[in-house]
Amino acid sequence: MPKKNDLIELTVEAMSSEGNGIAHCTENGERGMAVFIPATAVGDRVLCRIVKVEKRFAYGRVEQLLAAGEDRLPAEEDACPVSAPCGGCVYRHVTYEAELRYKWQRVADALSRIGGMAVTPNPIVGSTPERYRNKAQYPVANGENGLRFGFYAPRSHRLVEQRDCLLQPREFAEVLNAVAAWGDAAGVKAYNEADGSGLLRHVYIRKAEATGQIMVCLVCTSGRLPHTDDLVDRLRKVAGVCTVVVNINRKDTNVVLGDEEFSLFGSGTIEDRLCGLTFSLSPRSFYQVNRTQAEVLYALAAEAAALTGEETLLDLYCGTGTIGLSMASKAKNLIGVEVVAAAVADARRNAERNGVQSARFICADAGEAARRLRDEGIRPDVVVIDPPRKGCTPDVIHTIAEMAPTRVVYVSCDPATLARDLKLFAELGYQTEQVTPVDMFPRTAHVESVAVLERV
Repeated sequence: MPKKNDLIELTVEAMSSEGNGIAHCTENGERGMAVFIPATAVGDRVLCRIVKVEKRFAYGRVEQLLAAGEDRLPAEEDACPVSAPCGGCVYRHVTYEAELRYKWQRVADALSRIGGMAVTPNPIVGSTPERYRNKAQYPVANGENGLRFGFYAPRSHRLVEQRDCLLQPREFAEVLNAVAAWGDAAGVKAYNEADGSGLLRHVYIRKAEATGQIMVCLVCTSGRLPHTDDLVDRLRKVAGVCTVVVNINRKDTNVVLGDEEFSLFGSGTIEDRLCGLTFSLSPRSFYQVNRTQAEVLYALAAEAAALTGEETLLDLYCGTGTIGLSMASKAKNLIGVEVVAAAVADARRNAERNGVQSARFICADAGEAARRLRDEGIRPDVVVIDPPRKGCTPDVIHTIAEMAPTRVVYVSCDPATLARDLKLFAELGYQTEQVTPVDMFPRTAHVESVAVLERV
């Protein structure tokens, strides 16, 4: 039984769902307690310091890498100087091939262990592992030499300074440099959580990949910014910047955006194209942060839906309607359901601007809307569900089963809740035909999946 501060030599055998290496202590020649070790790869031999001991497992920290496993990248190929303290990229230190293998195994293990299913996932669909994000929200802090930008270290509000994150477009660093130069010239101070002083809380940037348009949103404690002409002039020199927005958040909260906003320059929105459709994006719009891989994901979902033009398609958890609208041309009718009113308003606008006249959007909880449609006598032929990380509630699954669609397409962002929900679907007469993992967020622990269910 290891104790806190023990130094133990361990070999990493597998990876956890959070991206930590898993090793086991040896007790009397037998395999003992599991130890979770961040920043390790399968095959690594490490000198590990035990930092916390629970009843059935422990957490460790690498004190020395004794021998690198085959999955580990050479140190000189890890181009991010702050990957360790930042902690956002749990797989920055391994090859991308190894990362995809880990993520595929995570999906396979969940289906087997949680879902109790004999379903082998299809090969995982990989992505471009660098510069794929189209959105970033940078916290701001005061430093000795002016404003500092970066990301919070895991489970803390300690800012790790980094202007050029390798997951973000290069223009985002130029935007931060422009904001820093304006802030230094105008004497702008960052928001201080301790006493509520300061003006600038976050710099929120979005880029529309297809059009190249960039939106810069400054989240501030007040709408009165000094020298706004200088701010706009500096930002307009960054290629692609076509609108600058100020969002006002006066609350003592971890929520980034406040309820008020106005435009300093431009329309306050940018336009992007996804799956042949045009979408208008504001600071509050729901939109996939990896647009290119979203097109791959939606294409897989559309293929799974197998629409012929005669079906009624129900899109639960539809957000701004992107998945359903991308399939609308192949369906007779589209019904989208979303609980967030602003997202429903965006979905209706997106349908109108893309000439989709067969779409209806309902603002309601998924379970409530499904029951309402059932009571109206509407029987969807195909249901697409893209729930949050917590998955579907049992009543939603029961209501879908009562509507008796021929096919259910489940787009998941968490293998564990996917497996749990597929098990309940199976009990209600829906057999999982296939599951395809999709890597939407390279270098992080997240993995998406598209599952196809048929009514038995």
